[in-house]
Amino acid sequence: MDRARRPRSVLTALTAALLAVPALTALSSPAGAADADVAVNGGFESGLTGWTCTAGTTVDSPVHSGRSALQATPAGSDNAQCSQTVTVQPDAQYTLSGYVRGSYVYLGASGTGTTDVSAWTQSAPDWQKLSTAFRTGPATTKVTLYTHGWYGTGAYQADDITLVGPGGTGTGQPPAVPAGLRTTSVTSSSVGLSWSAVSGATSYVLYRDGTRAQTVTGTSATVSGLTASTAYSFQVAAANAAGESAKSAAVTATTSAGTGTGGGSSDLPAHALVGYLHASFANGAGYTRLADVPDSWDVIDLAFGEPTSVTSGDIRFNRCPVTECPGVESDADFKAAIKAKQAAGKKVLISIGGQNGQVQLTTTAARDAFVSSVSKIIDTWGLDGLDVDFEGHSLSLNANDTDFKNPTTPVVVNLISALKTLKAKYGTKFVLTMAPETFFVQNGYQFYGTGKWGGQDPRCGAYLPVIHALRDDLTLLHVQDYNSGPIMGLDNQYHSMGGADFHIAMTDMLLTGFPVAGDPNNVFPPLRPDQVAIGMPASTNAGNGYVSPAEVTKTLDCLTKKTSCGSYATHGTWPALRGLMTWSINWDRFANGEFQKTFDAYFG
Repeated sequence: MDRARRPRSVLTALTAALLAVPALTALSSPAGAADADVAVNGGFESGLTGWTCTAGTTVDSPVHSGRSALQATPAGSDNAQCSQTVTVQPDAQYTLSGYVRGSYVYLGASGTGTTDVSAWTQSAPDWQKLSTAFRTGPATTKVTLYTHGWYGTGAYQADDITLVGPGGTGTGQPPAVPAGLRTTSVTSSSVGLSWSAVSGATSYVLYRDGTRAQTVTGTSATVSGLTASTAYSFQVAAANAAGESAKSAAVTATTSAGTGTGGGSSDLPAHALVGYLHASFANGAGYTRLADVPDSWDVIDLAFGEPTSVTSGDIRFNRCPVTECPGVESDADFKAAIKAKQAAGKKVLISIGGQNGQVQLTTTAARDAFVSSVSKIIDTWGLDGLDVDFEGHSLSLNANDTDFKNPTTPVVVNLISALKTLKAKYGTKFVLTMAPETFFVQNGYQFYGTGKWGGQDPRCGAYLPVIHALRDDLTLLHVQDYNSGPIMGLDNQYHSMGGADFHIAMTDMLLTGFPVAGDPNNVFPPLRPDQVAIGMPASTNAGNGYVSPAEVTKTLDCLTKKTSCGSYATHGTWPALRGLMTWSINWDRFANGEFQKTFDAYFG
């Protein structure tokens, strides 16, 4: 391949040594009967497992095959190399191949013991196969494979990298492909699976619809967090220290219809509008009497119940005084309005926390006080349930609390226990909703707690263990997609407030699930679409991140119909998405009901 055909701007950056690299043409040799692919995770289906990268990540688009590929971006003096060292046989022939996209992308091998080799492409706007071959030296047992781009030439992608040659004893081969995958149980939210054991396997990796779901050490597992009446495809791969086998043949299973009571309040409308009513304070939006809330609002969250102190757990709901809210109704009229809303099929909840109501259940005494005081509020006013709006420093994780499925931090454990107690006390009709900020949920895709090496904000992802523990009792999760910084989506790109793209990316994460802190072995399972509403500010006065009705419509079109999606590619279509939440009913009334009208126009 003639390197002199490069543009001058790139050519001047090359050294004479690079110009002289031999064996750049594609070579091939027939694979012997004992040949195997000794590369580990060459399809990047297990993230970057087995690879060491100076600047790289995995993406779900574009891919050559499977669900993932490598993407890396050279910058400055870094050519964004990804490499791995594999075990080989001495004095043996190997063929290195892979598929790449981008400009000036390299694939090569070093430490061969003979002549190191590489192949490259000047320009590959679509996937292009690179291939080269080498023979190991008489004493060579390790070879380093690598791929990289070139300085200042933009991002490149690589996928399906293989090194085919003699395997066998001492080469550190992945196990064989598991056989006999079958379903053992099916419910409305889970599928049980089993398969035959594989010699040499130390663990097994389950894939749901091509995406890694969990890793187990035995030959059976249950995949939970599934949506009722939905078809899923499952595969399993065997793994050991050398890497993963190829995936097994797929089996499919369709979850059952379910009872309709999971998460409580099955009598919510198929698409619901949720709003907060300023019940304990007044601001520029003005006071709205509960009886004057339009019928479009299906769930009305009374804002707010607040603690007597941060750590007391003793929650009080004090209605706005007449001196602050001249138009406030009497307690008797307020109770009558609650009953009237309920008679019309609406749900009225007490929302605990808010921006100023920090709640930290640091002790079991605080936990018990929370249960007792919240129960008193619900009983006094005849409410349908509870909205958990813990913000600020209410939730954080201790340094050694790293598994969202098994939390140990007292403020998290005690909150979970308190909510489960309330759910058990009031039964299946009890409405439980949560309104966390993105920092406490989707930000967990990148960061969780203080991190493996410390130094991170301990609040990162701190809501995840609460949501996960209560997912079978949770009626609605409506994350606040406002007052948020940029958040990385499942496309490994940062998304910022201000348009449909942000809401689409953030909601896709909840409905698809995601590896917590990037760990493919620690995946937060997806929520059911009927458990998810999208939180938006009602107007520019209500909070940062307001979007126009047109952007709200684009968001709903993309998530429920997979149209108008823009640049972000969702991982599914969810016509059963429950609806929208806003802060607040008062601010929407102040803005002439724009948010309510947008919802009504879309869902009818």
